[in-house]
Amino acid sequence: MKLSEIRATLREINVSPVKTLGQNFLHDQNLAHWIINQAELTADDYVVEIGPGLGALTKLALEKGARVLAIEKDTRLANFLRDRLGHTRLELMNIDALKLDARALFSHRRVKLLGNLPYNISSALLLKFLEYPSPISLWLFTLQKEMACRLSASPSTHDYGALTLRVQLHHHAKYLRTIPATVFFPRPEVDSALVRILPRNPLELPERDDELFLKLVRCGFSQRRKQLKKLLHEQVADWDAAARSVGFNPKARAEELSLRQWIALANFISPSRRTNPRLTNTERFPVVDKND
Repeated sequence: MKLSEIRATLREINVSPVKTLGQNFLHDQNLAHWIINQAELTADDYVVEIGPGLGALTKLALEKGARVLAIEKDTRLANFLRDRLGHTRLELMNIDALKLDARALFSHRRVKLLGNLPYNISSALLLKFLEYPSPISLWLFTLQKEMACRLSASPSTHDYGALTLRVQLHHHAKYLRTIPATVFFPRPEVDSALVRILPRNPLELPERDDELFLKLVRCGFSQRRKQLKKLLHEQVADWDAAARSVGFNPKARAEELSLRQWIALANFISPSRRTNPRLTNTERFPVVDKND
């Protein structure tokens, strides 16, 4: 929709944008087309869209032939989408996306997740839908620029932190482009960015104890200015030996270690053996329930 159409539609359905719900409506049609093109949608895709709003991306996804599950918390907007975009390939859920049982998505062959995530709950939504293992083959999110930088950050940068490592442990995150605040109504206070996230091959990184890995990372980044030696002294008895084995400066801080070095540090503490690769390649779970 154009800006004038958005204003008129909101007046028609008596909706004032709610900041806490992240209701900033995209009015740049060229950008909407560009975003949908990044998803490379086909008729084989099952699209889950979080916060469709007035349907700027929903309509374009349907035109690509995909099936779409639109999750809209605002009942007024959900009713609008039902009336204006009623389609046999559109399913609409009037719920909070944080309450969706993502396990149900395993019943679909190829799932892609789109969304303009509300800034105040973007971390919670990310961690929910990036939980491993996942049925989702592509995540394409518009996020606050600061958050997007954190997801795609490299070691020894300001944005690199615990969230970076938690996401990148099972995924590749790429910062695609900055999205200026001017393309939204109402205009947010900061710029946004589009991030594409893809799952890693399970065999790409060394086997490890994920729980131990995350514990070390949380502790290591709890006080960024402190040396890791002081923060992890309870977990690592011989710090100098660990530094030599993993290959980092004994005086290093958390942001100086790469993902692979954090994994190696976890394995230095508790060596982990690679599971049977045939099982990893053919089964997504070692055990399944009665619903497969």
